Amino acid sequence: MNVKELKPQGKEKGLSRSFEITVGKDDLETKLAAKIKEMQPQVSLKGFRPGKVPISHIRKMFGQSIMNDVVQEVVTETTQKALEDNKIRPAGQPKIDLRANGAEVTSGKADLQYTIEVETIPEFEPVDPKTLKFTRLTCDLADEHVDERLADLTKDQLSYKKKAKTAKAKKDDAVLINFVGRVGGEAFDGGAMDGHQLVLGSNSFIPGFEEQLIGAKAGDKLDVTVTFPKEYQVEELANKEAIFETEVLEVQGGKPAELDDDLAKKFGFDDLKALKEVVSKQAESELEGQVRMKLKRAILDDLDKKHDFDLPPNMVEAEFSNIWQQVEKEKEAGQLDEDDAKKSDKKLKADYKKIAERRVRLGLVLAEMGAKAEVQISNEELQQAMIAEARRYPGEEQQVLEFFQKNPDAVAQLRAPIFEEKVVDLIIETAKVTDKKVDRDELFKEDAFE
Repeated sequence: MNVKELKPQGKEKGLSRSFEITVGKDDLETKLAAKIKEMQPQVSLKGFRPGKVPISHIRKMFGQSIMNDVVQEVVTETTQKALEDNKIRPAGQPKIDLRANGAEVTSGKADLQYTIEVETIPEFEPVDPKTLKFTRLTCDLADEHVDERLADLTKDQLSYKKKAKTAKAKKDDAVLINFVGRVGGEAFDGGAMDGHQLVLGSNSFIPGFEEQLIGAKAGDKLDVTVTFPKEYQVEELANKEAIFETEVLEVQGGKPAELDDDLAKKFGFDDLKALKEVVSKQAESELEGQVRMKLKRAILDDLDKKHDFDLPPNMVEAEFSNIWQQVEKEKEAGQLDEDDAKKSDKKLKADYKKIAERRVRLGLVLAEMGAKAEVQISNEELQQAMIAEARRYPGEEQQVLEFFQKNPDAVAQLRAPIFEEKVVDLIIETAKVTDKKVDRDELFKEDAFE
């Protein structure tokens, strides 16, 4: 194998390195012969005893196909060797360009000659975490916050009680009704019910039905006219106008459930004390998560400011492409952030390009800091991450685990966030971190992206 580094053409290519690699046809022939000899015991052809097919016959029948495989293996091996010998840390897959005529190479008439172009990881010295200083915002769990969370549970567990006969139904009230629906004067299956409780504003009935009951009171009889949706599941009723003869039996007002043992049992707990303990732990965990998130954000912001080096363009472009695909999905769904919705595509792309650059820069910095500190991820940690991911798909856990077993790239995607968190842990343990007590509003205040 002969490796020759190519000089950049025109402008300096920065992090790009190019090499021309040549593998002689005699070397390819030697590898082909070794490959055929290795295969011979497993070859079975009509007219020959198994494992006794002559090498010359195997070459005649399959030589071209085997040589194709040999060339692919040689390109992979020699590319890797060229990168290792030149101490290249690739930032992505090398771009390979075959110079020689492919057919002549695989037929043994020409040397294998190709070029590789690869972006390299930039050389830089990461900041020493011992020199870093951070303020960690902390917050005590207040009893009032736990009480608020418990109160929220009662709001979701409304009970309805009968109002006075003169009370008019309003949104969020419930009405107890009898009704019979007719299309073209004819009653239809499933269109009648007695004593049905309907919460106004729940959108559980045909669009337009609930709104016509607002203002009704006990004893009222009225016709509610609606049109079934075009995509209604009962084809015979789709897009048809229906009149529901409706009688209001009661108007009921909603009242939050009492915070007591009965409510706790509805949530599967023995008593109110057990429910409060769980809610308190959840609130404490939420605070701890926010404390770490704030500190991690401060760490990443500081690392971003303290490092300035050339970024591999292809890495930035790949990161930006991923971000932009998500932005376009949000635009199509009408879910774009309010501030982003006001910006032109040109401005949006410029802003998200900066975010892509930040992510790539921080990824490289954390990787370098982790490598220097010899941060490792155990098989047990990866296994736990795979199990956690599988649990997100109840009933399909085994298929998810099998997917990871067959797809190393998917496992690598799990490895990256674990590695990042371990490096952040390392920085927190090594840097000077001072705690500062703040109130809950300050802790949960949203930071503006710089």
